Amino acid sequence: MQLEAIYHRPKQNWSYAYDRETIHIRIRTKRGDMDRVVAVAGDKYAWDTTVRKVPMRIFASDELFDYWEAAVKPPYRRLRYFFQLEKGTKKLWLTEKGFEKNQPAHSLEAFDYPFINPIDVFGPPAWVKDAIFYQIFPERFANGDPSNDPANVEPWGGKPTPSNFFGGDLQGVIDHLDYLSDLGINAIYFCPIFEATTNHKYDTQDYMRVDKHFGSNEKVKELVEACHKRGIRVLLDAVFNHAGATFGPFLDVKEKGAQSEYADWFHVRDWPLRVENGIPTYDTFAFEPIMPKLNTENEDVKRYLLGAAKYWIEEIGIDGWRLDVANEVDHQFWREFRQTVKAVNKDAYILGEIWHDSMMWLQGDQFDAVMNYPFTNAVLDYAAYGKIDGAGFANAIGKQLGAYPQQVGEAAFNLLDSHDTARLLTLCSGDERRMKLAALFQLTYPGTPCIYYGDEVGMSGGHDPDCRKCMVWDEAEQNGELLRFYRTLIALRKDHQALRSMDIRFLHAEARDAAIVFERRGESASERFIIAMNAGGRARTVKASARTGSWRNVFTGETVSVVNKEVTFALPEYGFTVLQLLDV
Repeated sequence: MQLEAIYHRPKQNWSYAYDRETIHIRIRTKRGDMDRVVAVAGDKYAWDTTVRKVPMRIFASDELFDYWEAAVKPPYRRLRYFFQLEKGTKKLWLTEKGFEKNQPAHSLEAFDYPFINPIDVFGPPAWVKDAIFYQIFPERFANGDPSNDPANVEPWGGKPTPSNFFGGDLQGVIDHLDYLSDLGINAIYFCPIFEATTNHKYDTQDYMRVDKHFGSNEKVKELVEACHKRGIRVLLDAVFNHAGATFGPFLDVKEKGAQSEYADWFHVRDWPLRVENGIPTYDTFAFEPIMPKLNTENEDVKRYLLGAAKYWIEEIGIDGWRLDVANEVDHQFWREFRQTVKAVNKDAYILGEIWHDSMMWLQGDQFDAVMNYPFTNAVLDYAAYGKIDGAGFANAIGKQLGAYPQQVGEAAFNLLDSHDTARLLTLCSGDERRMKLAALFQLTYPGTPCIYYGDEVGMSGGHDPDCRKCMVWDEAEQNGELLRFYRTLIALRKDHQALRSMDIRFLHAEARDAAIVFERRGESASERFIIAMNAGGRARTVKASARTGSWRNVFTGETVSVVNKEVTFALPEYGFTVLQLLDV
């Protein structure tokens, strides 16, 4: 037994309440090292009469470790537990005090989960598990009302630059809601819509007012109501890390300096405000002079921002917030933000923009989810770039599954591109086959997928500003076959709980092999899919274990036979197969 590899600690992703009755217990061991792991669990006040052994299962693996899990429903919502580790005839027990050669006779050395307090149970909104998001950059989606166009608006479909405008607005979104419904979208994430000077609107001038070139507050309410009638949720972008150069308090500080009543609204290192060698004397987003960082410890700043957060949910009816540059704002502000938002709408979705490990924000007191860029990177490295083989990809996914509690994975915001990156087709070097592999995995993986506007019709584009092109509405210029592919996958995901569940198992993922096969299972025994994909430049034939029964190829309709409890996949280069179990 490789003892140095074994790890557990209570709370966070290792021991947590999944719901008001269930505690998930996890332990890490060296990959392939243990034959069996058992959780010995019982009530601390009634150990002798409640103790029992609960077999654990490997729910994820990476290149170094296996991650074991057991779900326990303690009768009195309290739990003490230790682990029994088995390899061959050897047994060892892990308690809070360390490793023991003999099984402890009582619970005094056990790990302790004191009590499932309902208020502490982290539960993201249930609707998010079934959501399929569509990200819209408002200035570039559709121009529905030319009367509110900027004075220097350019013809739709021109080349985007950091500063030009094409007249996209909220009416344009309303005009195309039927398109989104037909695609299968049931949630929209909007980049900022509030008053600002730029085309991207991340330099907020007024957090309580919609930019006049997009419409009005009343138009947002009309849009939200129209979305809700179609079963579409609405997520707005909250830029609370920084404001814009035309934000009223910042203008006052620029004019009056340290004597301004708003001087403490910002982080000023040296007066007067100025830029020296490209670096402002006040903190900003990156080093952008037009994006001064807000002091979210200041009570007046908090009152203003939290008031805005409440207003758009309470008065306009939005369904949640995406939080820009969330990791640069203090944790206490986000705790108060969550309390404010959830008091108005407990089902509001709070999504943080964080590009790295985010456990500190995902413990039930701050965010419901973060933008899952580790997922993005793993999928792109495998499907788009060909940097990693099947084993490397499965390991990357396993590491993510083991890093967070189950409910975090269920609500994770899984994207492949955005306004901050090059477009998916461009990341795939224009190869539609690679793009389909990435989208296929995204739309059959646990969590909440998000499609960047226009990807589904084959839009391409490099990094900002090229990724912010005008949406292509001329069907003659759209990739109709790709659009049908997206529609099929989205409908499949919506129709089958197995493709939204957390139960994912790799059946084939080997080193120096670009082909993978994985299984998705739902709550019902008949809800099963097997998905195979080949991210390599040569055809592959692979076999994987499969349940006996009738399987159907989702895209071709043909029936596939199971021989000796195995199914054979003939995969062309950059090809895929999706099999659905029809009967057992």
